[in-house]
Amino acid sequence: MNDSALISVGLPVALAIIMFGLGLSLQVDDFRRVARSPRAVAVALGLQVLVLPVIAFVLVLGFDLDPLLAVGVMLLAASPGGTTANLFSHLFRGDVALNVTLTAINSVLAAFTIPLITNLAIGYFDADGELGLQVGKVLQVIAIVLVPVVLGMAVRSRSPQLAARSDKPVRVFSIVVLVVVAVGALLGERENLADYVRQVGLVTALFCAASLTLGYVGARALRLDQAQAIASSMEVGIHNTTVALTIALSVLDSTEVAIPSAVYSVIMYVFATAFGFLVTRGARGREPARVA
Repeated sequence: MNDSALISVGLPVALAIIMFGLGLSLQVDDFRRVARSPRAVAVALGLQVLVLPVIAFVLVLGFDLDPLLAVGVMLLAASPGGTTANLFSHLFRGDVALNVTLTAINSVLAAFTIPLITNLAIGYFDADGELGLQVGKVLQVIAIVLVPVVLGMAVRSRSPQLAARSDKPVRVFSIVVLVVVAVGALLGERENLADYVRQVGLVTALFCAASLTLGYVGARALRLDQAQAIASSMEVGIHNTTVALTIALSVLDSTEVAIPSAVYSVIMYVFATAFGFLVTRGARGREPARVA
C-alpha cells in the first residue's frame, strides 16, 4: 500500500482538496472573533496543543508501544481538531462559534505543530532510524495543510456563493476519503492487525477518553461556561485523522505509523457521542447554551 501512487500522490491531493474545502467554510471574522473571547480560545488551544501531547507521551511510555506505533500516537495527538467537532458541538449544545474559531486557528497552527511534535517523536522513539521528517517533508506538510486553507478562504472572500455550493460535496468527499484511507491502512497491515489492535487499541481508547475529558474538565476548571466547555471537549477530542493518516502514509511512508489514527477514527465518534450525552444530561436547565 505504501508504494502505491494512490498513496504517494493521490492522498496528498485529496487532503489538499479537503483542506481547501475547510478554507471555504472559514473567513477572517473567525480569527477576529478571538478578540471577543480570547480566554476561551486560549484555554482550548492550550489544552490541545500543550497538554494533549504530554498525555499521549505518558500513555505511549506506560504501554511501552512499538516505536512506529508510538510515533503514530504522537502524530495523532498533534493533529488538529476536525470540522466534525463543530457538528458534535452543535448536537450537544456547545458554543459552535468557539469551535469555528478554534478550527480556523488550528488549521494554521497544525502546519507547524505537526512537524515539530512528529520530529520530536521520531527522534525519541525511532531508534532504528526508519523514519525521517526532513526540511523537504516539513515543507510538504505545510503545503498540504496550510496553503489550501488560505486559498479556500481567498475564494470564499471573492465568491461566497461558490463556497456555499461547495460545502456539502467537500464534506461528503472528506468522509469518503477518511473511510477509504482508514480501512486501507488497516487492510494494508492485516497480517499484523490483530497484534497492532492489541497493542494500540486500549491506548487509543484511553487517549480518546482523556482528550474529551481534558477538553471539558480543563475548561470548566478554568471557569469557562458549559457551552464553551462542550465546544472545547469536542475540539480537543475529535481529531482530523485524515491529516494524520495522510502524513503517515504519504510523507513518512509508513502504514504502521498510520494504524493509531485509523483505529482512533472509528473510536472517536462512538466516544464523542457517549461523552456528549454524559455531560449534557441534566445540564440544560442549569445553564443556557450559546449556539451561534
